[in-house]
Amino acid sequence: MKTEKSSHVYRNPRVPPTIPFEMNRKALGAVGIAFAVLMYGTVMVFMAFDRNSHSASDTIRPFIITMGPVWVLAIWSGVSLLRRHR
Repeated sequence: MKTEKSSHVYRNPRVPPTIPFEMNRKALGAVGIAFAVLMYGTVMVFMAFDRNSHSASDTIRPFIITMGPVWVLAIWSGVSLLRRHR
């Protein structure tokens, strides 16, 4: 004979927790502000590389090498912050 508690657990599996709407909205706001700062920083880095360059390759290659990993890390952290954990 099963106890009431154990039969209840088998019939109603546990629902995974979700992020409350208020918390998700705060996280979305923080990601939005971080994106704006990242855009501003990206423009400033491009202007710094472009200031004394003589050709497009003098600007583009160092810019991609510098900002590529920054953008990858920013996108990865933003997605992991906003993703719902299961």
